[in-house]
Amino acid sequence: MQTKCHLSILIHEQSKKYGDKPALTFRCFGSLKWKTVSWKQFSLRVKQVSNALLNLGMKPQEKIAVFSQNCVHYLYTDFGAYGDRVVSIPIYATSSEQQIQYVVNDAQVRFLFVGEQEQYDKAHRIFALCPSLERIIIFDDSVRISTHDPAALYFEDFIKLGEGLPRQSEVENRWKDANEDDICNILYTSGTTGESKGVILTYRQYHAAIEANGKCVPISEKDRVINFLPFAHVFERAWAYLSLSVGAQLIINTYPKEIQQSMRETHPSCMASVPRFWEKVYIAVKQRMEEANPVEKLLFKRALAVGRKRNIEYLSQGKRVPLTLEMEYKVMNNSVLSLVRKQLGLNKPNIFPTAGAYVSLEVEEFAHSIGLDMLVGYGLTESLATVSCDHRGKPYTVGSVGRPIEGLEIKIGENGEVLLKGPTITPGYYMRDAINAEAFDKDGFFHTGDAGYIENGELFLKERIKDLFKTSNGKYVAPQQVEALLLVDKYIDQCAVIADQRKFVSALVVPEFRTIEEWAQQHQIKYSSREELCANKMVHDMLLDRIKTLQQGLAPYEQIKRITILPHHFSMETGELTNTLKLKRPVINKIYKSLIDKMYEE
Repeated sequence: MQTKCHLSILIHEQSKKYGDKPALTFRCFGSLKWKTVSWKQFSLRVKQVSNALLNLGMKPQEKIAVFSQNCVHYLYTDFGAYGDRVVSIPIYATSSEQQIQYVVNDAQVRFLFVGEQEQYDKAHRIFALCPSLERIIIFDDSVRISTHDPAALYFEDFIKLGEGLPRQSEVENRWKDANEDDICNILYTSGTTGESKGVILTYRQYHAAIEANGKCVPISEKDRVINFLPFAHVFERAWAYLSLSVGAQLIINTYPKEIQQSMRETHPSCMASVPRFWEKVYIAVKQRMEEANPVEKLLFKRALAVGRKRNIEYLSQGKRVPLTLEMEYKVMNNSVLSLVRKQLGLNKPNIFPTAGAYVSLEVEEFAHSIGLDMLVGYGLTESLATVSCDHRGKPYTVGSVGRPIEGLEIKIGENGEVLLKGPTITPGYYMRDAINAEAFDKDGFFHTGDAGYIENGELFLKERIKDLFKTSNGKYVAPQQVEALLLVDKYIDQCAVIADQRKFVSALVVPEFRTIEEWAQQHQIKYSSREELCANKMVHDMLLDRIKTLQQGLAPYEQIKRITILPHHFSMETGELTNTLKLKRPVINKIYKSLIDKMYEE
């Protein structure tokens, strides 16, 4: 049962309800041991943060920022801030010094909470450039504070300012004064097309989003929910708050690269993720099956076929499963599919919301076929995550992004643009009147920049309008969909499609170096560096052949004709990727201009 209340008191209300029941499972920085805190302990820590912030003079609607990877301190800090009506601004743990400085100055942040050494060092270097910044508060107690840094304070010392709850009566007065129109968070967009903008998220939006998602997302106090995406990402943030509102246990995964190991150790029942995670799972399982003996291979193929028939051809369409098929599925599930899920640590899987990029049909079908309820959805920071998602118990179509959540009005505008209006939509960008005037039309609809259509109550996306490429022959190409087709290949790790104002489609391809090096060894290809390997004609021709096979379903003008293999990854450090790992196409076009031009030489 969902607890419906203001976020400022949510943890305390849940503490009354669940008491000593586990609330959060986590590992301390650098530790391999999982620990658990109860709802009662969670509530006490949150109250201590609220008291400590008051002792440091924080006033309603003033700003703090959290520059850290996921950790238990992050949740203590956020909910402690909400108790004081203080605005919390998340900053991605991978952000550059320039990005942190920009956010802190744009929002006039007073206190900056940081995670580990890397975050502290960056914060310390920009401190003098941020006039509003008074304190840096450090979560990891192993961080080495710079000599003569009076602004730095360890979190454990910060918490001592709230021990004994010396200002609790004032905190409770803040709870009484809290209202739905207070700003809860400002989330700065990753800026794929330009300067980062702060998206205002109010408590009213959270209230509406949690309630609407609670009606269509089957999650309960029995679930164990692992956090994979950063809390700075609106999807993970909203999903975590939804989970807390129903009393589910959160498992906090601090280091994203360790997610699969964390899953095997903690056995979650739910996880929100982006498609790339499931693409990598799909590639790994497929490769394992390719290496299996003939009997195992046949058995797995049969199990997948049976799973697909039952879960997609029947259940997804709301049809009753024939008894013979149900019996065969039971056998295949117990003998094969459950083993695949167990290898992922998913012994008792419930739901796996997936959004943030285009989900390839191949990957979505695979997830459902092995018995994982992947709820594909669509949303934006500006809509406080969910616009639409698959609803359990209602028919869904593989390839759609589900049905709109309750209370949200969707209209299809010019160029097929998806327009949104409703209680979960942002009131606007922080201190950006001109941009707000462009983002909202006269009827109050927010312009998403995504093209789509609605069919039988389900939303289907076509392309990102700003990302849509037009070739010199006048044909339109949606790069994200073409890229998603390629990313299910075990030899491809990243790719950037090139087509805008060009006579045909090409691509920059970053190989999965481990598999490509194994292939080179098998084919006795000698090389002394990755540069030499990526320049090898046999490697080039092999990858291009595989790409041609993968894109057979595309129209001829959409198909990649030429590729260049890059010997290094696209990265955030070089500005090629946003903090959410989306391609910054203008940057890529600029950095690789000579290589791109070369692909179009006659």
